[in-house]
Amino acid sequence: MPIPTEPIGSIPRPPQLIQAIRDSQEGRTSREKLDALYAEALRDTIQRFEATGSPVITDGEQTKPSFATYPVHGLNNLAPDGVSIPFADGHTRQLPRLVSGPFRYKTQAASYLEAAKRYSHIPLKQAVISASAVSLLYPQSGIEGYSRAEFLDDLVREAEADIRLCLEQGAYKVQVDFTEGRLALKLDPSHGLLRQFIDLNNRVLSRFSPEERRRIGVHTCPGGDQDSTHSADVDYAGLLPELFTLEAGNFYIQLASEKDRRRVLSLIRESARPDQKVFVGVTDPINPRVESAEEVRDQVLEAAEFVPPAQLGTTDDCGFAPFSDDTSTARETAFEKIRARVAGTRLAAQKLGL
Repeated sequence: MPIPTEPIGSIPRPPQLIQAIRDSQEGRTSREKLDALYAEALRDTIQRFEATGSPVITDGEQTKPSFATYPVHGLNNLAPDGVSIPFADGHTRQLPRLVSGPFRYKTQAASYLEAAKRYSHIPLKQAVISASAVSLLYPQSGIEGYSRAEFLDDLVREAEADIRLCLEQGAYKVQVDFTEGRLALKLDPSHGLLRQFIDLNNRVLSRFSPEERRRIGVHTCPGGDQDSTHSADVDYAGLLPELFTLEAGNFYIQLASEKDRRRVLSLIRESARPDQKVFVGVTDPINPRVESAEEVRDQVLEAAEFVPPAQLGTTDDCGFAPFSDDTSTARETAFEKIRARVAGTRLAAQKLGL
């Protein structure tokens, strides 16, 4: 397409899969049955994703426990009482806590990509969690015999491998999920925590060549989960100038749900470098109303007033179900919104004469 359009990652899982996951956790479903449902959900998701007309798809994260914890799920050196992330509606998500070193990923994102390739006929992108998000597993009190510096060295190596294996397996793009960027400003308005996160992620990105970084992107949003967010009240003016110092070639920015899109677009124009592509969110996954193609078109045309069309792309504000138990958005609604994004982006390109 003259204006590229890409999804973020997750798609709501089928209800029977969600129930089977719960049953499995309580010992009421066999591993064989659960694996069969995972495989069917993956096949169905890719088939329906392709039917939307999207030129690039994901596996819908059907088999990830969550977008954030997939690398460490099942490790035996974790405790469940890690950092807790509060959302505006009162619910929380809790990360695990590392209790001993060394730190290693148990699962790499390339395994999800390899499984999806069995079913897909069009390019696949792969989402990975940022090193900065995983760094929250290390406790503030430290770990005896395993310093934070040692942990960060291990983490950078593991995060690099997570991205590199996806690139080597032919991912169209590798998207680093950086939803904690905006949250960092809420936790520390001085920008100190955000800059630590940026520096850590750049340690990872610096290990890739300029050509490789053109296939790597960074996603930012205020954390959409169960129709709520953790940091939508944080002003983008504090994040965006720092965000574009990340050494990535693509940026996926939540925008459709912003109250003042033109102000955010002005910030993007001031902050983005000419060699960075900007994918603006044109659908809001936590709003059940499906946008029309014409609404999407108008959002793209608005963005084109601020971002040169050669740098412009479209996306969804965030994933539709980043945690495996998220049922707040209907599965069909997600695909309808994706269809609108694809059609509206095409209409905008035609209007712009591209």
